[in-house]
Amino acid sequence: MTALLDVRNLSVEFSLPRPAPFQPRPVLRAVRGVSFTLMPGRSLGIVGESGSGKTTTAMAAIRLEEAAGGQVLFQGDDLLTLSPEDMRQRRRDIQLIFQDPYSSLNPRARVGDIVREPLDLLQVGTEAERRDTVRELFEKVGLRPDQLSLFPHQFSGGQRQRISIARALAPGPKLLVCDEPVSALDVAIQAQILNLLARLQDEMGLSYLFISHDLGVVRHVCQDVAVMYLGQIVELASSEAMFAAPQHPYTQALLAAAPSMTRRKSRGFTRPMKLKGDPPSPINPPTGCAFAERCPKAQSLCRETAPVLAGDAHQTACHFPG
Repeated sequence: MTALLDVRNLSVEFSLPRPAPFQPRPVLRAVRGVSFTLMPGRSLGIVGESGSGKTTTAMAAIRLEEAAGGQVLFQGDDLLTLSPEDMRQRRRDIQLIFQDPYSSLNPRARVGDIVREPLDLLQVGTEAERRDTVRELFEKVGLRPDQLSLFPHQFSGGQRQRISIARALAPGPKLLVCDEPVSALDVAIQAQILNLLARLQDEMGLSYLFISHDLGVVRHVCQDVAVMYLGQIVELASSEAMFAAPQHPYTQALLAAAPSMTRRKSRGFTRPMKLKGDPPSPINPPTGCAFAERCPKAQSLCRETAPVLAGDAHQTACHFPG
């Protein structure tokens, strides 16, 4: 089966202000040589702490951030080399669900017009077909057609995110990029939205690129997981393999820090492993492993030579995995 999305050696850099007149601008290397593939009908979760580059990676892959290098093949076409008009046509196949449902919807527009807007911009179907599509999408995401004339402020947070999902589905995309779509919602509402996304994937054959810092959410939604640290993928595997036997020390630390009532109630409860120190600066990343100074297993080799992401089904960028 051919990959829907094939990202190869993607890098993103940002120029910072000059520290002094006539001095060169420092460059922040936000994403450093990231590669992954997403198969049709599957979900890939990208996880990591704040500043790891997960959102920047996804935005650069769909050309909402400018990439400094690499390739992004979507159904064989390199998105980074498409003309503006060709990329505009590709937007029909690639849609985005934003993190905050409160700020991602126009407060002055009726929700029916909000959902129909992508269809109008991309000139999909006739006027009557667009109206029918919007009504169908409202029912599909669990809202009533009689609510189409209301404004966003008349809905709850969970309902607003359902409207955002309906808007993203309107052009009939193959790929949905979900930028922490439930982090701004209550826990009970999170479960409803995640179940909705899982049902829509089964019914419509969608693929998800799912960005999150919540490991429980990723485990529920995604079949594959990529763990990022300082702009690089340090571990890439199926969700089952990742949560059953994490190989990279950073992944192990993330999983150990996740809340667990079962662990807390056990007699042998021990506090999760704590990482000391802060991540290195992305302006001047280390020559060796970026995690070496915080890793309890680090040796001299780790500080001298950067590990390469290697393996078959379960890939790890670590000199001493396991």
